[in-house]
Amino acid sequence: MEEKISDNPGVIAFPPVLYAGTLLIALLLNFVFPIDFLPRSVTVFLGTLLIICALLIAILAFRAMNRASTAINPSHPTTAIVSDGVFSLSRNPIYLSLTLLYIGISLLFSALWALLLLLPLLVIVQIGVVKREEIYLERKFGEEYLRYKSQVRRWV
Repeated sequence: MEEKISDNPGVIAFPPVLYAGTLLIALLLNFVFPIDFLPRSVTVFLGTLLIICALLIAILAFRAMNRASTAINPSHPTTAIVSDGVFSLSRNPIYLSLTLLYIGISLLFSALWALLLLLPLLVIVQIGVVKREEIYLERKFGEEYLRYKSQVRRWV
């Protein structure tokens, strides 16, 4: 019997759900066990700045992927290696934007719990999403992806 390899990376979960779920748990922890850690003016300023940066990066990444006519959702097949625009600075600008958005919201809510849960979240994203995507792209695009991978950093 022949094993069929699906044309997607088989990530463990839809990445925005990983970020949103972790953030929701952290905000609930913050509500039950609040911990003040920075002055409100600092958290509002930094949080707002990070959210704006996150949205800008996400918009630029979505536009680049749409121009290349490739899927944004990792459960769908990738049809092209996108290497221009923000993808020339980071191989994962959408995950970078989700991380910045997560940190920005954490700061706006002054949720130290969210910042504490960020490291485990990033480990899960790295192992369960990014690594799987890299294996898939290497298998599908071979030398083209390896060349891109050698020229552009994973995150920043």
